[in-house]
Amino acid sequence: MTTTSTGTDRDVGVAERLAAIRGGVGPKRHNARTIAALTRNPGCARRAVLDTAGVDKQRLAAYVDFPARFGQSQFALARGNAFEALVLASGAAELVRLLRERLGLPIPEVAYDDLATVTGREKETPEIRYARSRAQLLRAAAGGDDAGTLFDHPLLALEVAGQRVYLEPDVIAFRHGGRFHVVEIKSFAVVDGQADPGKVSAAAIQAAVYVLAMRQMLAEAGHDPELVAHDVVLVCPRDFSNRPTAVLVDVRRQLAVLRRQLRRMRRVEAMLAALPPELTFDLAPDADGVPTRSPESLVDALQAIDARYAPDCLSVCELAYFCRAEAHGCTAALGTSAREELGGIDRVETALALARGELTPAEEQAEAAALLRNAARLRAELLPTTTAAGVA
Repeated sequence: MTTTSTGTDRDVGVAERLAAIRGGVGPKRHNARTIAALTRNPGCARRAVLDTAGVDKQRLAAYVDFPARFGQSQFALARGNAFEALVLASGAAELVRLLRERLGLPIPEVAYDDLATVTGREKETPEIRYARSRAQLLRAAAGGDDAGTLFDHPLLALEVAGQRVYLEPDVIAFRHGGRFHVVEIKSFAVVDGQADPGKVSAAAIQAAVYVLAMRQMLAEAGHDPELVAHDVVLVCPRDFSNRPTAVLVDVRRQLAVLRRQLRRMRRVEAMLAALPPELTFDLAPDADGVPTRSPESLVDALQAIDARYAPDCLSVCELAYFCRAEAHGCTAALGTSAREELGGIDRVETALALARGELTPAEEQAEAAALLRNAARLRAELLPTTTAAGVA
């Protein structure tokens, strides 16, 4: 007699395998920032495995002596909180003004709902806040006469690798045209109509997480997910003052990348099949909670999963400094553009040898080698004091 495994059996097996990879501890919870960071390097198997399993990458990086060195300063956090308070003061009066300008809100007054708290602070669990937020937003989506216009700090939910992650956008604005707009409030300045592209990109990705979460909530309730606009409202200080200004940012590209990465994390069985069966990041703590496993064995475990390091990782991934050291001498460490231009050439020393003409390129290296030789020739012409091949 033969038996077939059910979906439940497979789910249990996957959950057990992910727990073994973590070392039997509970999964590290995601938030909007960590979900947004998933989109920055979707080709990295190492990050996909660790995030799907819920491994605490910050603790792991510190234990192998490559601690993370990014994060907001206390000053930046305080400035951000102060600016957000200014924008939302007096029933979000400043925000209403900006929304009238950018979204064309025609109404003289708006209904303002603060969803950050519920009655009875001792009962203020994420589940209660989410239920209240969901009820309010769905009533607004259904066009209820008593539906609000501005929803301050609602709680949304999104499934990431089997975990329910609660997310708190700054504001969701509901306009009378029948669409929701996510509002993201950031404290970096817009000077002469321009802002730091990296900061705008990070804000757009984070806002896309909220858009996706709300679209899924509406779809599950039978509403059109397109009721949530792909244009998000980014509110920042204007020039060098605290006077807020607002711009619309299209996040369709970020949404597409985010969906792909989340689907990849759901296809966890294929991901796990490529890993050594004994792979684990268990720190083996003693009775006092002090890890007993050697850092060297954890380095071996990390190196069993392919990584795709890029300089951008330094600002979004806790393991970036480990991966950078590991990628030393690789062309990939020079950035995405270099990786694409030097396709088929993995090592910097190989690229230099090809540029000097000291090495015959393989067939897959021919195009990149021609570019390198041409670059070396141009460098020699522009900098005649360099070597004949144009490479110091």
